[in-house]
Amino acid sequence: MAIEPIRLNVNNASFSYGKEIVFENLTLELNSGDILFVLGPNGVGKTTLFKTIMGFLKSDSGTFLFNNQNIKSWKPDKIAKNIAYVPQSHTPPFPFKVKDVVLMGRTVHLERFSSPGANDLRIADEAMKELGICHLREKSYTDISGGERQLVLIARALCQEARLLIMDEPTSNLDFGNQIRVYKQIQKLANKGIGIILSSHVPNHALHFATHVALMNHNTISRIASPEELITAASIKELYEVDAKIFVIPGGMKSRSRKVCIPDEF
Repeated sequence: MAIEPIRLNVNNASFSYGKEIVFENLTLELNSGDILFVLGPNGVGKTTLFKTIMGFLKSDSGTFLFNNQNIKSWKPDKIAKNIAYVPQSHTPPFPFKVKDVVLMGRTVHLERFSSPGANDLRIADEAMKELGICHLREKSYTDISGGERQLVLIARALCQEARLLIMDEPTSNLDFGNQIRVYKQIQKLANKGIGIILSSHVPNHALHFATHVALMNHNTISRIASPEELITAASIKELYEVDAKIFVIPGGMKSRSRKVCIPDEF
């Protein structure tokens, strides 16, 4: 089934906690099929930005538009049908089974007081299969590892069948293999027309998987462009205050050349 095109526009947005400015005059755009990596040091407001887009937090100013509709005017169920959010971590108050946590993603599509049907169960099973977590389905969510929980949260988001996916450091607790599996899944979703915005502290992930990169520092997003253009030794120094070098690894018969970012101290 074809996914309707989307466009997210955040224009001149500002947010503060009292007198403490988190971000201001922040502008970004995201379209169907985009994978936008937001890079920036800890504490610059990436998570706050995501929660503001979702309506969890109220901005001081600015507009948040989804296909030219004001997200601020939407009810929570409409937001959930269009935008799925994957937090950094989550511990539920009750020991739900993994299959039930994933199935919670279907809640927004159910009528009040109704139970999930065969189609909802099928969608949940497909999401777990896509992420390779079927073997966890009967386990308690509170008894699995942090990395496994992150995969479960991503599967839950897939069950929402939203057209925009917001992910807060989605691979921070995953081993190397699961990091790559998750990003390959993200690429598949983007190829289907889903727009994806995520935060990361790994420039190499952005170089390999992003269509666009946003540099967030000093209370705003300073630039948005392709990863090849933005991820440079100068930008890494600006963001993280470390020296780095960018190398090009030549491609082979079936692969293209790639850039990698390595700290200069190594």
